[in-house]
Amino acid sequence: MRTAFTPEQLADPEVAASAGAIRKCVHCGFCTATCPTYVLLGDERDSPRGRIELIRDMLERGGPPSPGTVTHVDRCLSCLACTTTCPSGVDYAQLIDHARAHIEAHHRRPWPERLVRGLLARVLPYPRRLAWALRLGRLARPLEPVLARMGLAPLAAMLRLLPAARPAPSRPLAGTVSAVAEGPRGRVVLLKGCVEAAMAPQVRAAATRLLERMGYEVVEAPGEGCCGALSEHLGRADEARRMAQANLAAWGRLDGIDAVVTTAAGCGTMLKVYGRVAGRPIAARDILEFVAEAGLPPPVAGAGLAVTYHAACSLQHGQQIKAPPLALLRQAGFDVRTVAEGHLCCGSAGVYNILQPGLATRLRDRKAANIAAAGGAVVAAGNIGCITQLAPVVEVPLAHPVELLDWATGGPRPAALDGVREV
Repeated sequence: MRTAFTPEQLADPEVAASAGAIRKCVHCGFCTATCPTYVLLGDERDSPRGRIELIRDMLERGGPPSPGTVTHVDRCLSCLACTTTCPSGVDYAQLIDHARAHIEAHHRRPWPERLVRGLLARVLPYPRRLAWALRLGRLARPLEPVLARMGLAPLAAMLRLLPAARPAPSRPLAGTVSAVAEGPRGRVVLLKGCVEAAMAPQVRAAATRLLERMGYEVVEAPGEGCCGALSEHLGRADEARRMAQANLAAWGRLDGIDAVVTTAAGCGTMLKVYGRVAGRPIAARDILEFVAEAGLPPPVAGAGLAVTYHAACSLQHGQQIKAPPLALLRQAGFDVRTVAEGHLCCGSAGVYNILQPGLATRLRDRKAANIAAAGGAVVAAGNIGCITQLAPVVEVPLAHPVELLDWATGGPRPAALDGVREV
């Protein structure tokens, strides 16, 4: 695609990177078949190549974007399915992140949107604030239809997404001896995270047990915080950069760290672009990627249980990790089912299900129907956003794959499986 950026514009490294990505697009249209919003709406402006044209025009013109451009950029999920099918190697993540930052800097949104976006930025990345917000949200759930009638659909969507009860405490595992006692194979940081820490602490507990069973010492980094993904999704690029730099500094104070491991696929996608976002890359691994590389301990439980694997977009598209989760679950003895249209997003996509609840609900219901057709007794999803999005409409329990792998190799049975009969 041709561009007409001025030399002055190209002096900005961010503009230069976006210009290079735009020029790679040949308008072949392969991306339209895998773009969820194009599949739903059939509008070229809601396809990746259509958005690239809008972004090019917006960046070349500079200044405030047109309302139409804002609408169509906002509708992008950042699922990155387009990057999986693009034959030209367009860095769409660079483009959509740059576009959101430009809109945030040059466009004044209506006050309800500013209110919701401000709340998300000031609450979600902070586990303590989020924990209090969850408590207050459960009390406010009866107001959900009132907020919807008032036109505050994002606030109503937030209340609908709240789990009905506080997460159960992680079940202890008595009588086991960690393989670390025999001398660790290495040391890893297990990202504490923010949303998952408040909504599903049992996932990190399962990952810790599994890593220690594999012989790794799991350490914490004082000063570590949110990875910055949520701020990046909201177009708050400077805020995301500060979060990334704070994490890099925290991890840099530790000695002998082999990797930063995360149980949230969305965080993993962000960690792997720290080189672009913060100027310094980090050795980051998704928990399933790390376990596949290091080797799963022998299974002792769970054999034959039918597990439907839901591939999070941030894992299969953002990080291009596709085969390892399926292979691990099968190695652990589970009867693994896959989902039709598995490349399409469930509608979670960071905060998309709050900011675009109509489209997110359509994608969620489509995904839920495909999950039901797979017929598993439990759904395994490697991202807390997907689990939260699907839980209200999927009839079987949902669990993170690491919970199942922990159980299969000697850990406690996941609380999500209460009432599920083993084969």
